[in-house]
Amino acid sequence: MQLKYSVFPLGAVLIWAGNTVVSKMSAGLIEPAAISFYRWLLAGLILTPFLLKPVWRQRRTIQPHLPKILVLALLGMVLYQSLAYFAAATSSATSMGMIASLMPLLTLLLSSLFLREPPTWGTLIGGVLSLLGLMILIGKGHPMQLFEHGVVFGDILMLLATVAYALYGVLLRKWALPIASWHLLYLQIWIAVVLLFPPFLLAPYSPVTAANLPLLLYAAIAASIISQILWMNGVAHMGASHATVFMNLFPIFTVIIAVAALGESVHSYHAIGGGITLIGVLLAQMLKQRIVRPAV
Repeated sequence: MQLKYSVFPLGAVLIWAGNTVVSKMSAGLIEPAAISFYRWLLAGLILTPFLLKPVWRQRRTIQPHLPKILVLALLGMVLYQSLAYFAAATSSATSMGMIASLMPLLTLLLSSLFLREPPTWGTLIGGVLSLLGLMILIGKGHPMQLFEHGVVFGDILMLLATVAYALYGVLLRKWALPIASWHLLYLQIWIAVVLLFPPFLLAPYSPVTAANLPLLLYAAIAASIISQILWMNGVAHMGASHATVFMNLFPIFTVIIAVAALGESVHSYHAIGGGITLIGVLLAQMLKQRIVRPAV
């Protein structure tokens, strides 16, 4: 039965990996501020016929939580995806996918801070390993050169985007808002549209064209709506902990799609740095023993 339902999280992760490549493909074809705005605007318009009325009926329940919903929209919809689009200008899709694979580990680390969850040996050992792997990856196989020649700016932006989304997941769990998942998503989308409108107006004019329309449709429909349907079904049938395991396939899928669609080369530092990072993430998820035992 678990194997039967694994198609849901597997499909969601595959779409998200494809969206990383789409972000890279959009560089040069459309302004990051424009695709960020158009993406959520289109997703909001598609969902409105299905969700506007039920959300409006719940307005009194929703109203007290609007400040928290605004923070969630800022982190998950605005910062994460906008920074990823800006990162794509200088970072490769392969590197972006591997940096994003740190998300489960960062979620565990931030949970220790915001949810007062005691740290485990997995988060400690996994964190050190993942940091080493990240230095190898960003330093292109020579970690010490980071201090001499600096880093690719896009890699830093992607790391910041990953931290923002990890914090989004932690706050989503911490606040546990009494709002249905689809209603919450719908509210975040429209708040993101409002937040992204000023940057869209200030950015250089970037119209929708025949070249960038397929990328926009993928981001708005596949990555924003279909992936959510698949992921929510996966969590519903398998549980959050089992579904989250599939996120470890994200960097692998991203590399495969980037090589096939963009012709990106996979270098030894990708394999070494990405492999060490992934091992660190896996250890963080597997080693659950707490460093400090709770008082009896």
